[in-house]
Amino acid sequence: MTKLYNRKTKKYVDNVQYCGDALIKLYNNKHLTLIATSKFVSDIYGLYTKTRISKLMIKKFIKENNIDMKRFKEEKYKNFNDFFIRNLKKIDIDKKGNHLISPCDSKLLVYNINEDLKVSIKNITYTFDELFDNERLDEFKNGYMLVFRLAVDDYHRFCYIDDGITLTNKSIKGRYHTVTNTSKKYSIYKENHREYSILKTNNFGKIIYMEVGALLIGRIVNHNIKEFKRGEEKGYFLPGGSTIVLIVKDAKIDKDILENSKQGIETIINIGEKIGEKVKK
Repeated sequence: MTKLYNRKTKKYVDNVQYCGDALIKLYNNKHLTLIATSKFVSDIYGLYTKTRISKLMIKKFIKENNIDMKRFKEEKYKNFNDFFIRNLKKIDIDKKGNHLISPCDSKLLVYNINEDLKVSIKNITYTFDELFDNERLDEFKNGYMLVFRLAVDDYHRFCYIDDGITLTNKSIKGRYHTVTNTSKKYSIYKENHREYSILKTNNFGKIIYMEVGALLIGRIVNHNIKEFKRGEEKGYFLPGGSTIVLIVKDAKIDKDILENSKQGIETIINIGEKIGEKVKK
């Protein structure tokens, strides 16, 4: 079992994988893996979670994942989808312009991007060409790749990390692997369905903001806002675990996050929380 770092308590906690045993069995069977990670299966699951009967999943899901419902607005859910994209009562956004904030509730790992625009994640090397469908982005050499892993119990809406404008939006088709250690033998970040935006921000220059669909994700829903504000909702994920990837150059990441990332330990992060700051030039 791997560990997570809790910044609030400054303690390490166990990382419990939702349906862990089932996922291990799945990824040990090549044929089942191909079926389960297909768009067809994800679409079927997505249709089911829109039905009224899917409400029966909610109580068990809350109990199994120890979800603190006091954080969320009291709402009547029509189906499991409604519950999954539930709204927080309050979102605390760090408003200091020179602070880099988290776009979501998640578990965060940070990686260095080398001179050749490559990044090594769990012993798999990815190039920008693979990740971004042959889009060459040399200006991000020696920057950071921030991987925010949203577990099934996390808040699944995500926000913009600064004021700015959208330059490009793109969608890349793929499969739907779960983004966990269970699927580490697969090049999940270049296989999974993903969408990304190139954004021009006021404090951190040009950044890349990518959403990665995962196992049983029905859809990535983006609002596609042209001119945005820090903390404004960018979109949300429908049922499943999922990931957001940020590529930044003009930022210095907080020391505790970097130190834990070097050891392969994810840091528990809340949406709007400071995770770094603007590089002084």
